[in-house]
This record gives sequence, C-alpha cells and structure tokens, in this order.
Amino acid sequence: MIVVCGEALIDMLLSDEGTRRPSPGGGPFNTARALARLGVPTAFLGHFSQDELGRLLANRLEADGASLALASFGPEPTTIAVANVGTDGVVEYEFVIKGTSAPNLTREMVPRDLPSGVNALHLGTLGLVLQPIASSLTELVERENGRRVIMLDPNIRPVLATDPQYRPRLYSLISESTIVKASAEDLAWLYPDIDYPAAAERILEAGVRLVLVTLGAAGAFGATQNAHLSVPAPPVQVVDTIGAGDAFGAAALAWLHDRDALDPKLSLSERDVRSVLEFSCLAASLTCRHAGAEPPWRSEMLTRT
Repeated sequence: MIVVCGEALIDMLLSDEGTRRPSPGGGPFNTARALARLGVPTAFLGHFSQDELGRLLANRLEADGASLALASFGPEPTTIAVANVGTDGVVEYEFVIKGTSAPNLTREMVPRDLPSGVNALHLGTLGLVLQPIASSLTELVERENGRRVIMLDPNIRPVLATDPQYRPRLYSLISESTIVKASAEDLAWLYPDIDYPAAAERILEAGVRLVLVTLGAAGAFGATQNAHLSVPAPPVQVVDTIGAGDAFGAAALAWLHDRDALDPKLSLSERDVRSVLEFSCLAASLTCRHAGAEPPWRSEMLTRT
C-alpha cells in the first residue's frame, strides 16, 4: 500500500459563465485519487473538515477507491484555493488558509505505527510549508525513511513560501527521500543559480535514487546515478493543467508498484527510467484533457499504451 500524506482542499475554478465552481483538489489529494484510479492500494493521511465540502472531499477519495482509515476529521472549515487559469491552461493559485482544516494535521493524528503492508509514502505541496502539518509530516519522514520508499513532490507555491524554515526543511526532506519529483519551476526556486539537469545532479548527490522533472508541454526528464534522459509529452488538447503534475507522480509510483520495485534502495536501468517517464507523461497528458483535476483510470491508460 502507498500512503499519500498532505492536504485536501477545494479549488474554486472559474466557469465558462464567469462564476466560480468548487472542485476537489490539493496536490496530495489529487495524487491519492490518481493512484487509486490506477489500481494501486492507497490510503490518505490528512485532516478533513466535518463541513459539507470536507465530506465532498472524503467521499470523492472513497469513490475512487482510496482508504480513509488513516485520515482525521475536525470542526475547522475546509481549506480553499482560488485557481486562476490562464489562456494557455496554466494555473496560478490564491489560498484561504487561516483556521482551516488542511494545515491542522497534528502529530497526535499521525499513527505511531503504519500498517505492515505500507511500502511507500508520498508527500508534498502545502503539507510541507503550513503548520502544524509540516512538522507532523517531517517527523513521519524522519521516522520512516530507510524503511519505506519516500517520494517527495515539493510543488512549491511561492505565495505561501514565507516561513524562513521552509527552504531548509525542503533540503532536509530531499536528503531523506528515495524519489524526488519536481517541476522545472520548483527546481529553479530551490536551486536558483543552476539549470534543472544540474539541480537533479545536486539532488542525487544528497542520496536520492531517482529524480523526475516535469517540463510541461516539453515532457519530462529523469535522472539516476547511471541514467539521464528526457522524453516528450504525448500531444493533447489542453483544457487546463490542474492536477497534471500530481497524476505524473502517481503514475511513477504505480509503475514501480506494478513491478514490485518499491524499495528504499531503488535501482533502475536506463530503459526503466524511460518507461517510467513515458507512463507518467501519458497520465499527465490525459489529465490535461479535462477541467480540474481528473486523473485517468487504469483502463484509459491501457488504451493508450
């Protein structure tokens, strides 16, 4: 089983009529949905509101096949992200955070022991910057790294990156991760003086086994100690890019799960890296065909491979 840790929130999307409509979202939430749709046993570790929107989020995860056995619920209102979609389909966000549900995953809500069948953890986005969830997940990674695969997706939101401890926290989490998946923009923020291939090398030097870099319409780049390569993105009519990066990361984990390769000492051939990138780019591209985060089901992937 893969445990996805982090936030579930509501994206407020602008409709064709100019009004806002609520859509379930949040990077980890999208990742958990994508994994479950790809047939991977998945559990979500996060904090939901007991309000109507919180129930909507929880119900959507369960409908896609993800377990909520590790999740918690509380009285805080649901966290909101206002998604502004540009003419190119690229999205920028504004957040309503203070006093809401997603940041309020405390260390007491994190299980002292994960189920024995858990072989990977995925974490990222707001769960790495907001408190107390950031401290709760950092402690979880400190406890579990080396025992289980850790996949880190920083998915950096510069508008929220005001905590002076955020950047050091990310560097520390990188050094404890098996896989780092990031966009080229994430790496430019983390390593502003070097390009993304050099940033990938820096991450590998920290002990990471696989670095995956999303490049938008240009595809993706992958790096291990023995392989460095890029693949193009499948052509697709883009509606928006919401959830595409999350689907990419989920597909990479699904590829590894399918091959029983979720090992903290992960070792992949160049051919394996290419296959991971191609599978993950396909999942991301299929997600871009829809408004909002709607990752593909396994059946959709099979018809395109």
